[in-house]
Amino acid sequence: MLLHLVRHAHAVTEEENPSRPLSAHGRGEAARLARFFAGNGCFKPAQVWYSPLLRSRETADELIKRLALDAVVVETPGLLPEDDPHELAERLQLHPKDRGDLALVGHEPHLSALASLLVRGKESPALFTLKKGAVLTLESTDKPHKKSGLARWSVRWHVSPELLPAVTIPLTVSAAALPSPTAPAPSVSTPNPDSPAS
Repeated sequence: MLLHLVRHAHAVTEEENPSRPLSAHGRGEAARLARFFAGNGCFKPAQVWYSPLLRSRETADELIKRLALDAVVVETPGLLPEDDPHELAERLQLHPKDRGDLALVGHEPHLSALASLLVRGKESPALFTLKKGAVLTLESTDKPHKKSGLARWSVRWHVSPELLPAVTIPLTVSAAALPSPTAPAPSVSTPNPDSPAS
């Protein structure tokens, strides 16, 4: 099972609109991601969970619409910026893996903390930084973390919208070209404590 952690794309400022919908730039980020995924077929979640915030829902909607995904879409508690990642990690423990891949559309610093918890067994210091419109994909394993007992996940890949303009579309990537669950993931960002949240 693959778990796609998607940070929402850029939104307008609160001064422009208190609800903070996606900006034109943010919709462009979502479009570039969709073109990339359409070319390589590596983003096909059966379910998409998104936070209650508008920018999260609109990011999910953009990807679903542009990729014509046949996915169950659910507003989900536990995905807000300051939510406890342990709560969602425990919920993932109970999620049947035979239901297909899952995408979570949320915010920083929550997504990075969740990813670190799933990969390493503890949430801090964060192993990853997800820029707006970025996607970090993890794969489930059969091995639990010794201390937490949570299921261990491995990194498959990490992509940000700013990396995509130079990519020729349509892009074809064979399964062999994708990193294996045990291979190092050089594209994964290092922690950045100064990265703005949400």
